[in-house]
Amino acid sequence: MAQNIFAVLYLVTLVLVFLIYHQTSKVPPFVFFFMCCASYRVHSIFVLRLFNDPVAMALLFLSINLFLAQCWSWGCCCFSLAVSVKMNVLLFAPGLLFLLLTQFGFRGALPKLAICAALQVVLGLPFLLENPIGYLSRSFDLGRQFLFQWTVNWRFLPETIFLHRAFHLALLAAHLSLLLLFALCRWHRTGESILALLKDPSKRKVPPQALTPNQIVSILFTSNFIGICFSRSLHYQFYVWYFHTLPYLLWAMPARWLTHLLRLLVLGLIELSWNTYPSTSFSSAALHLCHAVVLLQLWLSPESFPKSIQPSRKTH
Repeated sequence: MAQNIFAVLYLVTLVLVFLIYHQTSKVPPFVFFFMCCASYRVHSIFVLRLFNDPVAMALLFLSINLFLAQCWSWGCCCFSLAVSVKMNVLLFAPGLLFLLLTQFGFRGALPKLAICAALQVVLGLPFLLENPIGYLSRSFDLGRQFLFQWTVNWRFLPETIFLHRAFHLALLAAHLSLLLLFALCRWHRTGESILALLKDPSKRKVPPQALTPNQIVSILFTSNFIGICFSRSLHYQFYVWYFHTLPYLLWAMPARWLTHLLRLLVLGLIELSWNTYPSTSFSSAALHLCHAVVLLQLWLSPESFPKSIQPSRKTH
């Protein structure tokens, strides 16, 4: 029964992902065959292993659909629900914060952020009342150690380096630095200081423009992908954290040097890396190489976010 439920969850997730891709109109149709049929690992994670990662990602994709429909409050509610299932969804949070500030300014974004925080408090209230220290220390344990035997992305490192605190801090610094670079140089292109995002949109020098579907999806997917690239460890079930976003990241940004064949090759190597068990130095290195190619084309893309203006719709 549980496997049947997760099979339905898999189909629902695909529908939510297809709705997102339909609104962006960037990925060629033939790519969806590979998304649906070519990943043994993803099918295993959903229907055989019954991990909670797919549940979190289904809620996350639902929240993105709500953002695309300009239902920001309901989207933040679903986003917080996704975080309550699995904290990996927080990798999308920097992108979401940027979008909220762009759309509403600092004061306007506060109610949306309050929705996210309030839902976490409500869901955690039974545990906070019983054992607040234990709940907070274990539920949000950002310093926990991962087992080297399960790592997919750092197998080529000695275990001592993999477990060293300095290595973890270096990854965190690289993660935050690259997020800042993308926010300053790729996401924010109005010509004003990025601090202008704190102002009410009506008071900015550059007239406010409605966010396009591609801007919303690009920023959220890129924010998550940067976090994946600098994760301390990736276990096999973590593949669903970004599997459904890879076609968009590879095809939505114009890059003449990256042909259709090369993009499919990148997808294939990523899939092969995640299907290699146990992971090897070569599979881990190949995964990082593919991630580097995706990051490079995201950075070098001449027009990451289209300038066309969508008709503004009522925001909630």
